[in-house]
Amino acid sequence: MVTISKENYLQVIFHLYTEFGTATTVNIAKHLHISPSSVSERLQSLHHEGLVNYSPYKGASLTPKGRNIAIDVVRRHRLSERFLQDILGLKWDQVHHEAKKIEHVLSKIVSDRLDKVLGRPKTCPHGNPVPDTKGHIKEEQSYPLISLHKNDHVKIIKIVDEDPKLLNYLATLGLMPKVKISIEEKTSSGPIIIKVGNSSYALGKNIAESIWVKKI
Repeated sequence: MVTISKENYLQVIFHLYTEFGTATTVNIAKHLHISPSSVSERLQSLHHEGLVNYSPYKGASLTPKGRNIAIDVVRRHRLSERFLQDILGLKWDQVHHEAKKIEHVLSKIVSDRLDKVLGRPKTCPHGNPVPDTKGHIKEEQSYPLISLHKNDHVKIIKIVDEDPKLLNYLATLGLMPKVKISIEEKTSSGPIIIKVGNSSYALGKNIAESIWVKKI
C-alpha cells in the first residue's frame, strides 16, 4: 500500500534529483523536517519494497516503480496548484502549501479531468512542468541563475524552491517565470546583482540557486 508518508518520501527524492542530481539522507531529512536517523530507517524500508535504491553513504535514488509513483504525485500536486491559482484565485505563494493537502486524495480520474478543465497546463504557477497522463515530463532547458555570468541576459523559467516566504519575496521583486532579467555583477563570494526593468537587486546564493533561467 502506498501511504501518504511513502508518497512524500518519493516526491522529495524526485525533487532533489531534479535540482541537484542527488538525494542525500541529510537533504531528505531537511526537506521532511525529521532526523537523518529516521530517514535512514525509512529509506531501508523503501529499499526492501523496491521503491528506492539506497546506500547509507550515497543516499537514495528512485527505482522505476518508485519514480512512477513520485511522478503521479508531482502531477497531482502541480495540477492542484494551477487549480488553486487559476480557478480559486489564491496567490502563487499560497498554492504550494494548500496543494500539499490535496495531492494525496486526488484519484487518477479526478486529476485527469482537472487537467482537461484547466486546458492541459504545461507548468505549475512556479514554472515547473506538469507530467502528462503517461508520466512524461517535458522540461524546458534551464540552469540555476547562480551558474550564469556577468552581462548575461536571461529569462526566468522556473522556481524550484516553493517555500512560501521565498515566493512572496520573489514576487515583491517581480522575479517570476517568463520575466527577463540581466546579471549586472557576480563574484565568487558575494551576492549576485541582477536587474529587472529599471531596478537592481542583490540576491544571495541560496535564492540564486532556486531561480532557473535560460539565456536570451
